[in-house]
Amino acid sequence: MKLVFLGPPGAGKGTIAALAREHYRIPHISTGELFRAHIKGHTPLGLEVEAILGRGDLVPDDITVEMVRTRLCEADARSGFILDGFPRTIAQADALDQMVRLDKVVNFVLDEEVIIARLSGRRVCPVTGKIYHLTNNPPKIDGVDDETGEPLIQRDDDRPEAIHNRLEVYQRQTFPLIEYYRTRSLVVDIDASPTPPEVFASLEVVLGR
Repeated sequence: MKLVFLGPPGAGKGTIAALAREHYRIPHISTGELFRAHIKGHTPLGLEVEAILGRGDLVPDDITVEMVRTRLCEADARSGFILDGFPRTIAQADALDQMVRLDKVVNFVLDEEVIIARLSGRRVCPVTGKIYHLTNNPPKIDGVDDETGEPLIQRDDDRPEAIHNRLEVYQRQTFPLIEYYRTRSLVVDIDASPTPPEVFASLEVVLGR
């Protein structure tokens, strides 16, 4: 099963992708995680990506496409995958079309005010990448990771000013992807406002379990 998850930042694509990865036994390929690996390694690409994400902008297509192309060639992705965070632009979608044939494109729908509340309350462990939320999923001890004890941080792109910029970028560059894939009869819409188990149950229904 070859899937793409679309939707605005804060729609919970990563959370649902993690559930789907275990259920369908296919890898969850997050461009965000690929980027963070480079950032953590302090590579030249990582430094460039860190600056771009800090502004709330999108990473250039050529960098992202090559990174995804390499990942899809790995053995665990040959029988299926969940792409989360890619494609974001029509150019990226065209590039992906040259790589693979998709089965479904899942579009997670969420109102803007809910997006802002979700993202601005998010905190992350810089060591493990584990994500918490101040109200929905707080750590056991305020401000520190449950496993490592490391202080949690708020990513620059989760600050309110960056969130607004990210939503503007999404509407301008990424939203047209929904129509791009809808014309190919690949899109299924899912309400992302309920709890993750409820959203995943809806996903199972549209994918035919």
